[in-house]
Amino acid sequence: MSVSSDSSGASPPQGPPSLGASGSLPKVLIVESNEGLAAQMGVDLHEAGYALLKAYSLTSAIALVHTHGPALVVVAQRLGDESGLDLCRQLRTEENRVPILLMMAHDALADRVACLESGADDYFLAPYRSDDFIRRVNAYLQPSAAIGEQLRFADLVLDIAQRQVVRNNRIIELTMKEFELLKYLMEHPREVLTRKQILESVWGYDFIGESNVIEVYIRYLRLKIDGENEKRLIQTVRSVGYVLRES
Repeated sequence: MSVSSDSSGASPPQGPPSLGASGSLPKVLIVESNEGLAAQMGVDLHEAGYALLKAYSLTSAIALVHTHGPALVVVAQRLGDESGLDLCRQLRTEENRVPILLMMAHDALADRVACLESGADDYFLAPYRSDDFIRRVNAYLQPSAAIGEQLRFADLVLDIAQRQVVRNNRIIELTMKEFELLKYLMEHPREVLTRKQILESVWGYDFIGESNVIEVYIRYLRLKIDGENEKRLIQTVRSVGYVLRES
């Protein structure tokens, strides 16, 4: 098993990532069995001002997630004889909410569906452009939001700047995509949203296919936001989609 933790970096470009509470830079875990490609990704991330963790297998990647708590995981779909999809599934099974970017060699419909259903937040294609890669990383580690902006519906409050959800004084822990899905629903209260609209707006994809990824995430949200004796807020509109409204 080969594992390396690398936090030495070149001078960050203009607009580097914000320091964490301990004064350290956000750590990005790269999981890639091709050491040359992993090294190139490491250079790009160093130049963008991020600290690095590297793993070349699923076992070492999971160990680093548990011990170092990276802010973001970038994993290849294929890791020699292993699959990066298995890492996504295991972390989500553990209810680990770390954002995951999946690097894929092909942009086929089946690959995109597998990416979403594994629990990855997004994907990008290899070979990649450095500026596009870093822009995608920044989007997850430097989310833009107006200070103090909140969305409210019934007794549910979503704080965009703090990326926090509260209902009846109960803090609700959500993954990145769960948060984005709920935010989209709360931006369109009492409006019936089709599965196509949700997929395009939250995941940025224009396909539906046979995937049940939206249903899966809606179920996750309901389990988390609807406590005992609380009204169900996300309603299913049969054969159409979903709507946020009080039943």
